[in-house]
Amino acid sequence: MSSTSRPSTMRAVIFKGVGEVMVEQRPSPVIRDPKDCILRVTSAALCGSDLHFYRGHMRIPTDFIIGHEFVGVVDEVGPDVKNFHVGDLVVVPFFTACGKCFYCQRKQSSRCTEGKLFGNSQSSNSIAGGQADYVLVPNADTTMVLAPTTISEDLLVLMADIFPTGYFAAARFLRNLPSEQRKEVIVSVIGCGPVGLCAIASALTMCNTVYAIDTVPDRLNEASQLGAIPLQLDSNPADTIRKATGGRGADVVLEIVGNAGALELAIDIARPFASISSVGVHSSTLQLHGPQLYGKNLTLAFGRCPVRSIFEEALDVLVQVGDKLHFLCGTKMKLEDAQKAYDLFEARKVHKVIFKLD
Repeated sequence: MSSTSRPSTMRAVIFKGVGEVMVEQRPSPVIRDPKDCILRVTSAALCGSDLHFYRGHMRIPTDFIIGHEFVGVVDEVGPDVKNFHVGDLVVVPFFTACGKCFYCQRKQSSRCTEGKLFGNSQSSNSIAGGQADYVLVPNADTTMVLAPTTISEDLLVLMADIFPTGYFAAARFLRNLPSEQRKEVIVSVIGCGPVGLCAIASALTMCNTVYAIDTVPDRLNEASQLGAIPLQLDSNPADTIRKATGGRGADVVLEIVGNAGALELAIDIARPFASISSVGVHSSTLQLHGPQLYGKNLTLAFGRCPVRSIFEEALDVLVQVGDKLHFLCGTKMKLEDAQKAYDLFEARKVHKVIFKLD
């Protein structure tokens, strides 16, 4: 079934090179596989991951439709799509999932063997993104999620990536924490951008004490408003945390930034037998100090969040903390203002930008 109103061309945000995007007319998507779906995008957001290629830290080909956080209305479904109908409002995780492969069956959908990554043409499994009027969604039945009634559409955009990613960073080592240990566990979050703030909010539903580390005063103030203890990066946060823990260090460290310096700080802050959860996108080779890792008996976990696999449990937490995070959705712009939006976001003048599409 399809809508009869979709035009042959659409507006789309195109990556033109480092520091440059442009809104151009591109062909509207067409269904090529019976499991495909086409969405009319209603909201699309900028994510910190978009800045990796915008700043030139990650090289991707130009002339590609970008964007991996979006919400939309189903405009057309392939003949094999059973769970969704034209007119449904849905959110789409940034990486598709087949629901049947080895990894999907183990709740590791971020490594789905059929998975497609929206809006980043760096790899062979990338497809056109959602900063556009329309977007094609493969494996629609096992990728898309019907919009819940428990949160607004603005917050729903966060469920495409940044909130599940923040939740995933925290939940890996805190989700099964016995209730009697909540008061004892010390958590540190390195990086208080939007994902870091989501990680802080999530962690504070599972433990009582979170230290938040960043260089930006406004971000530290926001972390404090969420209930974290703010620490400036240049104030020797590792010593502060060790002094507060009898010389030990943090039990769990969440590394959100994705660079060598942040990971080195995480290792420094961690106590012996601590766990480090890294969800920052590392784009360069890491050189780790083996004797330090061995000497501290550290557990390290890295990688991309399996959004579809953990969507429901992350949503339950967002329902609890959504009122505290609604400020992330405060900046709304038109798609035609994409260049200005990227510049504002890159300069840290806004928390996040949500494009509202007609």
